[in-house]
Amino acid sequence: MTGLGSTIRGALRAVAAWIAIAMALPAAAQLSFSVQLPADSKEPVTGRLIVVAAGTDVAEPRSAIGMLGPPSFAINVEAMKPGASVTVGQDSVGYPIDLKRLPPGEYNVQAVLIRYVRTKRSDGHTLWVPAPNQARVPAYLSGGNLFSKVAKVRISPVASAPIALALTETIPPPAAPVETPWLKHVRIRSKVLSDFWGMPMTIGATVLLPKGFDANPNARYPAVYALSHGDIPFGFTTDASTDTPRARERAADAALETGYQFYQDWNGDGMPRFVAITLEQYSPYFFESYVLNSANNGPWGDAITKELMPYLEKKFRLIDQPYGRIVEGASTGGWETLALQLHYPDMFGGAWIFNPDPIDFTRYGLADIYREPNMFEYRVSEWQVAERPFRRSREGLPGLSMRDLSKLELMLGDRGRGYYQLAIWQSTYGPTDKDGYPRALFDPLTGVIDREVAEYYRKNGFDLTDYARTNWARLAPKLSGKLNFFAGEQDEFFLNLGVYKFEEMVREVGGANYPIRFEYGRPKKGHNWHHTDWTGVIKEMGAHVRKNAPAGAPVADWNY
Repeated sequence: MTGLGSTIRGALRAVAAWIAIAMALPAAAQLSFSVQLPADSKEPVTGRLIVVAAGTDVAEPRSAIGMLGPPSFAINVEAMKPGASVTVGQDSVGYPIDLKRLPPGEYNVQAVLIRYVRTKRSDGHTLWVPAPNQARVPAYLSGGNLFSKVAKVRISPVASAPIALALTETIPPPAAPVETPWLKHVRIRSKVLSDFWGMPMTIGATVLLPKGFDANPNARYPAVYALSHGDIPFGFTTDASTDTPRARERAADAALETGYQFYQDWNGDGMPRFVAITLEQYSPYFFESYVLNSANNGPWGDAITKELMPYLEKKFRLIDQPYGRIVEGASTGGWETLALQLHYPDMFGGAWIFNPDPIDFTRYGLADIYREPNMFEYRVSEWQVAERPFRRSREGLPGLSMRDLSKLELMLGDRGRGYYQLAIWQSTYGPTDKDGYPRALFDPLTGVIDREVAEYYRKNGFDLTDYARTNWARLAPKLSGKLNFFAGEQDEFFLNLGVYKFEEMVREVGGANYPIRFEYGRPKKGHNWHHTDWTGVIKEMGAHVRKNAPAGAPVADWNY
């Protein structure tokens, strides 16, 4: 659920307000927008065109797209020529409401075009997909996309001419990472990904060095791969001005320290000297690759383990044996962490798994995709059907539904190109459809589940609980003492349910005494819960590496 927890707090209230207004007021008659690609543009463009109608207090509506609204309306454009205009009208895909229900009133209106690039993959399919990001941002904020200036308009219930917008502006590329004595950045061309996608593909990392790295040129260090942490491992910063009371309050809510507090510990005495690494794994389908080889997404597992990791181990003097490779992550990173440890058990020596995305697909959100017919609703009785929530509060109040999330992602892009949570799950786990795009697990408007796709997920090892169960005889000795699970019992996205199922599976096939760790946060601990702060986690990892180091390993080299 990378990035979702912070962006949809209070979403139910916001979306409900828009819907209530839309139902209470007359809609603008046959409202539409005419969006022009300026004549001086260099070439035709193909992509997803979105028009956003926000309140007059929203200065840059395109930046507010998301679960909270404001109302956004989208269409595909194909080979739109310079000087041409297209109409975003009543047949557009809208979220949280359709265009025909947009109430009259004053709005700040803005258009943004997500550029697609044409690529011929190695499987023979020619696709149009979002250009791979070079920053950890949604596709609609990616550098190179076109957008319009904000138009202040009054929308009337009386039919009028289309509202004119022009794509005169371009989002600049992201700023280059700034290196410091502590933080280093690398990016390399991936041959396996470039060959698969038929276009240049890169993979990279931000590397946090330990205290004394340069002063100990003969030392080799254990590495912790901190997945889905954003750009910098553990929020590390040397900027004392960021260590505000508000920052400490936010960190404490997750049982963590601030980035500056972590820097002080990292630079202090008593810390095992790790190299901490975050990955840059920007796929055309999302800014996280989900780390495994995939029919749609490409050979990311090979790129990470066979290209990037050997490069990092050589460049930063990392221990190149399993005992010195630790993987850690939360949410999306939690799923990625478990996936790497299960699918590459001879490569990694331990995993700290926090609040992972669904790891058991009988709890894919709140649906059992192998047995239930519909992703959006479930039958309560012969006479009643209820909506399946996607989110809840820590006190259990249902929030936005799975239907809401699916509609948002369909607005952002069709054919698996929504560049959001459900889209990347289906793009990673699923088979390729006849047209080369990901075959969907469920219909994005009705929620009807495709049982063949669900079985593909299971047979190809993406249901991590089923994968561990099926391969237990081989995996059990390799995973002994290496798996550490942590989940808040009121996880806002119900992700604790998958962890419960994994624990049940282990106790069933491995017995009550199999060495594995499960800790649950209670009461009312949510998606951001951790059992200790990052300093505590690093110290646990250090003890684990020392315990599992082979006889004669120079552990003193990184314990100074």
